[in-house]
Amino acid sequence: MSAKPQARQAPEGASDMAHIVLTFDNNAHARQLYGQFDQNLALIEQKLGVDVRSRGNQVSIRGASASAEQARRTLDYLYDVLLKGRAEIAVSDVDGAIRMAVAADDQLSLPTLERKGRMAVAQIATRKRTVFARTPNQDAYMRALERSELVFGVGPAGTGKTYLAVAHAAMLLERGAVERIVLSRPAVEAGERLGFLPGDMKEKVDPYLRPLYDALHDMIPSDKVERALAAGVIEVAPLAFMRGRTLAHAAVILDEAQNTTAMQMKMFLTRLGEGARMVVTGDPSQVDLPPGQRSGLVDALSILADVEGVVKVHFGEGDVVRHPLVARIVGAYDRAGNKNKAGA
Repeated sequence: MSAKPQARQAPEGASDMAHIVLTFDNNAHARQLYGQFDQNLALIEQKLGVDVRSRGNQVSIRGASASAEQARRTLDYLYDVLLKGRAEIAVSDVDGAIRMAVAADDQLSLPTLERKGRMAVAQIATRKRTVFARTPNQDAYMRALERSELVFGVGPAGTGKTYLAVAHAAMLLERGAVERIVLSRPAVEAGERLGFLPGDMKEKVDPYLRPLYDALHDMIPSDKVERALAAGVIEVAPLAFMRGRTLAHAAVILDEAQNTTAMQMKMFLTRLGEGARMVVTGDPSQVDLPPGQRSGLVDALSILADVEGVVKVHFGEGDVVRHPLVARIVGAYDRAGNKNKAGA
């Protein structure tokens, strides 16, 4: 059962102020919701500019009407997450819920609103973990992954592009919607020096594919990942290994796609086979190709702009879900880049 809000009348002369009281039926979940020393409530206060106080299984919210309603949505949503089996609520979960609650006030953005203003946030569920959207663009991306055969996720580091794509692929494999997962990256950093690295081909390219392995292990138990890799049910390979293949009934992900050439990107996109789902992720602002060589990602986004069935989701500074300082760093670099373009 969800929290039960009780709106209180604001005092005269403060028509834009609200007092909302939430009652939570499950005391154990309420304590998890508040966080250690009420740290989750403190974060809501800080981010939304409201006064939030707990007493037993009740929470009192006071502040501007819009902000108080956003705080109510945040707490109601997080409590529902706990009721659905989440073991704990992390600070990052609270931050994501706040972002979504604020975005819900914009009628043109996701998430959708159910009756009584409750949030319906996109999620990806695997046996090991359930991942919830933490920003409106993540929500749009996760919904696009569910309904589209070819999705481009474009934007800066830390926005969850690759992580969510791998999570979705793991979910499709568990459902039986695909027969295998194929994860690929261009090993641009190694270039012609690849042959001089120690070990066999797998050992040479594994360092460049490590982020994909990490995401896999987050979604699937480690022993199952190793068995699936050995059986070829999960394949992690550099982009060069994709040439000449047709990838059918597979979830296929190309990461760091900004480092593909135009010909490599065309080659990869035309690997799409029957019953396959393909996701291309990358950051056009971090191209490691030789000077003067056009990024295959940038090229594809232009060429495929009007192609039916191709969905493009663009992430920005506000979608960074790592340390808050990362978002400010991304913003600073974006502003510097725009300034340099203007002066060119």
